[in-house]
Amino acid sequence: MTTREVEHETTVAAPAADAYRLLADVENLPQIFPPTIFVEQTERTGDEERIRVWATANGEATSWSARRTLDERALRIGFEQDVSPEPIASMRGTYIIEPLGDDSSRIRLRLDYRAVGDDPESLKWIDQAVDENAGSQLASLKVSLERSHADRDLTFSFEDTVRVEGSAKDVYDFINEAHLWEERLPHVAAVRLVEDAAGLQTLEMDTRAKDGSLHTSKSYRVCFPDYRIAYKEVRRPELLSLHTGYWTFEDIGDAVLASSQHTVVLDAAGITKVLGPQATVADARKYVRDALSSSSRATLGRAKAYTEGRR
Repeated sequence: MTTREVEHETTVAAPAADAYRLLADVENLPQIFPPTIFVEQTERTGDEERIRVWATANGEATSWSARRTLDERALRIGFEQDVSPEPIASMRGTYIIEPLGDDSSRIRLRLDYRAVGDDPESLKWIDQAVDENAGSQLASLKVSLERSHADRDLTFSFEDTVRVEGSAKDVYDFINEAHLWEERLPHVAAVRLVEDAAGLQTLEMDTRAKDGSLHTSKSYRVCFPDYRIAYKEVRRPELLSLHTGYWTFEDIGDAVLASSQHTVVLDAAGITKVLGPQATVADARKYVRDALSSSSRATLGRAKAYTEGRR
């Protein structure tokens, strides 16, 4: 049976140790790779871990599980899909990170794979897909690494939390049932929600800004009843180059701590375009935090009223 072995590489202006840490932490993967929505570590034994990945492929959301082997000393991360989608019979690979100096490194992505039934046409299709995907993955990794290394102020996270008298299930249901937000949330003008598979949603919304203008967003959401909804916004305001987050619901006795967390990366080129020629990164951080927190607090407030009204 034919096994294809290929290798791609890129050079980045960032230390090798930083590259390894960025790739090793699964929480970073949605920030690095545009198709990745959310990644969860499901098992960890020593340097071995099993992860579940939710991502988009050809415009549709899907998920799979994989195993990873982490070797911090050698700066290597190996991975293998548990079950590969057809026509791929198997797929595994290794990220190899090599220092080139104090502030630069080479990242090699080595892959080997087989086609179902050893079919030549299928193998040709996989060759093309691997070539395109490996190139785009390394390009995205290069951008993420160099951006985080050069200007850490562009990336930041924050969280808003409210205490709700009631059950986590009721608060979760309010956030999960986004198709009803047009009726439940004054700032939402229209909603289009599709559940591609159980717990895997595509959410498009038209929302009203304070000045009355309408803004359209699109997100993919991964739902874990009744404690978490993770999402990645793929149609964003032009001030943002990345926006991920999650809603969490934690029972504490007869009450719930409901939280909305955001991680954003500012688009440096868009700051003066959106906020004016004198605007700084600090101005943009405040503007984005105020806007996103205002929306989150409004939604959490309505979820609180809904839940406590059911008691």
